[in-house]
Amino acid sequence: MQSKRIALSEALQKLPGPNQERFATLFEHGGIEVEIYAPRETDPQKPHTRHEFYVVIKGQGTFYNGHDREAFGAGDFLFVPAVVEHRFENFTDDLVVWAFFYS
Repeated sequence: MQSKRIALSEALQKLPGPNQERFATLFEHGGIEVEIYAPRETDPQKPHTRHEFYVVIKGQGTFYNGHDREAFGAGDFLFVPAVVEHRFENFTDDLVVWAFFYS
């Protein structure tokens, strides 16, 4: 496999998706999947079967992870173990994150 570069501007052009999805899968290899995610107003996520981490590109708010709520902002790293309930809450309208899923 060759190396891969994904520009943020390229990723953002995929949002919203054809059915108004607020995420887009950008890369898959082996057990890794990379998405761009930009919820608006509410975050409807359900627990995932794979571990996940986010890198906040822009925006801020509160992140609910299991039983904890933490403030987050641009540049932050957020980790969620598989099957743990999580969501972004009280976030700004410009929230955009890289989302990485792995087994």
